[in-house]
Amino acid sequence: MTAHTVVSRLGTADRESVTPAIPGSVITEVNFIDGYDRLDFGLGQALDQLNELGLAPSERAIDLALLAATVTAADTRISRELASQDAWTREIEVCVPVSEPQTWNEVVPLLRTTLEFLTGDKWKLQFRSRPNEKAQLVPATRNLRIANPDCVCLFSGGLDSFIGAIDLFAAGSTPILISHYWDGITSQHQRVCAEALKQRFPKAAFHHVRAHVGFPKDTVDDSVEDTLRGRSFMFFALAALAADAIGGDVTIHVPENGLISLNVPLDPLRIGALSTRTTHPFYMARVNQLLATIGLRSSLSNQYRFQTKGAMAKRCADTAFLAIHARNTMSCSSPGKARFAKDELQRQPKHCGYCVPCLIRRAALLEGCGDDWTPYQLADLHAQTIRTDRAEGSHIRSFQLAISRLRSHPARARMDIHRPGPLSDHLSDLDAYREVYVDGLEEVARLLDGVKAEPS
Repeated sequence: MTAHTVVSRLGTADRESVTPAIPGSVITEVNFIDGYDRLDFGLGQALDQLNELGLAPSERAIDLALLAATVTAADTRISRELASQDAWTREIEVCVPVSEPQTWNEVVPLLRTTLEFLTGDKWKLQFRSRPNEKAQLVPATRNLRIANPDCVCLFSGGLDSFIGAIDLFAAGSTPILISHYWDGITSQHQRVCAEALKQRFPKAAFHHVRAHVGFPKDTVDDSVEDTLRGRSFMFFALAALAADAIGGDVTIHVPENGLISLNVPLDPLRIGALSTRTTHPFYMARVNQLLATIGLRSSLSNQYRFQTKGAMAKRCADTAFLAIHARNTMSCSSPGKARFAKDELQRQPKHCGYCVPCLIRRAALLEGCGDDWTPYQLADLHAQTIRTDRAEGSHIRSFQLAISRLRSHPARARMDIHRPGPLSDHLSDLDAYREVYVDGLEEVARLLDGVKAEPS
C-alpha cells in the first residue's frame, strides 16, 4: 500500500513547508495558478463565466471549490490497484491553502466522514493560510449584474438532469445550470441538451456555466483511476460556488431518481467499484451540514428522491419534448468503452445498453415515453440469449437475481435500503425509500420480461 499526500499550491511563490500527517507518503504538488495568473483546472473557467453575468462568489466558496478540485485530482489520479492493499481502499491526504484556516480545521471531522463515505478511502486533511499575494481569488469585475437566477440546477447531460431542468423552466424558475466535464462525449451531450432547452423555452433567461474539470494523466503517478467515486463532491462545490454568487438562501437542485440515489447493491459482489454513493441521502445530508457549518447559505435538494426514473419521465412537465430529445442525453456508466467494439457500427452508439444505468434508463423510457430512440450497442435485449459470463449479461443477471429475491421475500426491502449507507437523517421517510426501491426494481423487471441471460 502506498499512501499519497496531494498539496495544492497557489503559484510558484507558494512555498510554505507542508509536513504530511501520513509518514512515508508520496508527496505530489499541484499548482492551481495558470500562466494567466488565474485559477486553473476549470475553476477559473467557472469564475469567468459567473463574472460575465456580474456574479461573484465569496472567498469561502472558492475555498470549497479548491478543496473539491484537490480531492478530484487525488481521486482520479491515484490508482486503487497500485496504491491500496485491497485493490480499493486508498490512504490519501490533501493539503489546501484557504482564506480562513480555522473555519476549515473545525470541519475536518465532518469532511472526513463525508469523503470516506463517498469514496470508500481513508482521508486526512490539512488547511493552511493562502500566500499573501493570493489572499483574494475572487476576480475583480466591473460587469453589471445581468442575471437574476432564483436557483441552481446540476446539469450533467444525463436523462434525470434533463428532466429536472425541463420541470424548472416549465414552472417559471430561472436556474443557473451547472455542468462539469472532462471527456468530449459528456461535453457534447451537455451542449446539445442545453441548446434544446434554450430553444424550447425561448422567453426564459438561460444561464449555463460549464467547467472543464480534470487533471493530466501524470499529475500524481502517471495513472488514471476510472472509478471516480468523488465526482459529485466537485459537482456540488461548483454548484455552491454559483449559489453563493447569486446570494441569499439558494436551493441547489440535484435531479436524481430514488433508485439510483439509494443504489442498493443488486448482489453481494456489487460493492466498491459497483456501488456509487454520489447522491445517497446520507452523503447529501453531510454536504448540507458542511455548507451550513462553513457559512454558505445554499442547500442541496432532490425533489425526485421518492420517484423512479420512469416516474420522472412520466410526470415530466413536457413529455412530448422529452420523448424527442431523450436520445441526446447520456446515461451510460462508461460511454468511452464503445471504442473497443469490434464492429464499426457498434462503435457509433455511446450507450452500451446493458450496464446498470443503461438498463434503468431503458426501463424508464419504456415506462414514461413508450418509445426509446436511443441507439444502443446491444440494441435488442430479446434477440438472443445474452451470455452472463460477459459484461453485457452480468448486469442483466444481477437485476434478475435481485428482482427474484425481492419477489420471494418482499419484507427484505425494509433491510435492503439500509445496505448502501445509513438513513438516520430520514427516519420518517423510510417507507417512501422502500417503495421507490421496490418500484424501481419492478420497473426494470418489466423491461427484462422475457429476456434470457445464461452462462455460455
